[in-house]
Amino acid sequence: MDPQAFIRLSIGSLGLRVPGTALAAAKSGIHTLTSPCSCEIRLRGFPVQTTSVPLVSTPEAVPDPQTISSSFYLEESDLKALLAPGCFYASHACLEIVVFAGRKGSHCGVGVKRQQIGTFKLEVGPEWGEGRPVILVNGWKGIGKSKQESGKPGAELHLRVKIDPDPRYVFQFEDETKLSPQIVQLQGTIKQPIFSCKFSRDRVSQVDPLNNYWSFSADGSGQDLERRERKGWKVKIHDLSGSAVAAAFITTPFVPSTGCDWVARSNPGAWLIVRPDACGPDSWQPWGKLEAWRERGLRDSICCRFHLLSEVQEGAGLLMSEIFLNAEKGGKFFIDTDRQVQSTTATPIPSPRSSGDFAALSPAVGGFVMSCRVQGEGRSSKPLVQLAMRHVTCVEDAAIFMALAAAVDLSMEACRPFRRRIRRGTRHSW
Repeated sequence: MDPQAFIRLSIGSLGLRVPGTALAAAKSGIHTLTSPCSCEIRLRGFPVQTTSVPLVSTPEAVPDPQTISSSFYLEESDLKALLAPGCFYASHACLEIVVFAGRKGSHCGVGVKRQQIGTFKLEVGPEWGEGRPVILVNGWKGIGKSKQESGKPGAELHLRVKIDPDPRYVFQFEDETKLSPQIVQLQGTIKQPIFSCKFSRDRVSQVDPLNNYWSFSADGSGQDLERRERKGWKVKIHDLSGSAVAAAFITTPFVPSTGCDWVARSNPGAWLIVRPDACGPDSWQPWGKLEAWRERGLRDSICCRFHLLSEVQEGAGLLMSEIFLNAEKGGKFFIDTDRQVQSTTATPIPSPRSSGDFAALSPAVGGFVMSCRVQGEGRSSKPLVQLAMRHVTCVEDAAIFMALAAAVDLSMEACRPFRRRIRRGTRHSW
């Protein structure tokens, strides 16, 4: 399998230093800097990212160089767009970091205005696309106006900006997951078949080893039952030889919570993601657990929460991702340790063949792991999956993430409200 080129732009080691001469020149509200400081990180064509900036109290102190506050992931086409001249903007785009004192919000209905301290800009250059690690900035940089007006030291921002190659494998389901499609790897305009996907929700067959994980009604009322609960769904991922190399199946049914007609956070449905066990051809080993539920609001969303399971650790497992997807339009589920706020951010993802051994990968391995783009309810969804090359040592490693992607996609359907009438002649029973 050949990966596609991606670039990881990371911004970290943030710190703000404001000397006393700069404090005197600052406007009211900044001179004490009792309120927290934050910054907006902007790159043309990407959503603005906001993060906190800690104050550095002593001149000798330097922020931790290993901390990552923000990351952007660029495809080759993104970099070309940033370097291309345009009619309405400068010839080259800039990475822009705007630092503020205070938080954006309101108090008693009155808007609270943040005070801008200064701005740092870094022009996008051709070195971004050279395919090698490059530290673009590392150290203190002056920001604000006081340094230019009086020659006195002004506010300074400490940062570390680095470019790293981040190659990925890109896969796509060629049809809706419930139609048991083929899964291909995308390499430019070339599509290479890699896996096949088999979805079923029939009554349990006694010869299927996966059926040991759940029970199902034997009274023949499967279709009526699914109007009140959704259970017994399973997806198997097969390699080109026809061998099952990963699977996902519902272990906790998707049922409406008491007093409502949707799957609520208090009682989420759950999938178990499994891989073949080396102990035998018909045995499976748990690898991950995906929970999903519906959040009601002005725009409903589906929350997908993924835990990584381990043979050596008891309990619910290691929380790796909790993502809200727009119920109507869909969205992108992802695992990215740089973008998670939990205490597990420094924990590496073990290889699916490592039997859940968390020492299988170096603790330095982090950042982007995988993403899966799915469509919303009632839309034809052909999941698009991106997988970091460093987390794939064999085809089976990729297969387990295909099973996870299939579970995310099917959760969009499993979390639909239960009171919707089923029209005669429709092809689906939900």
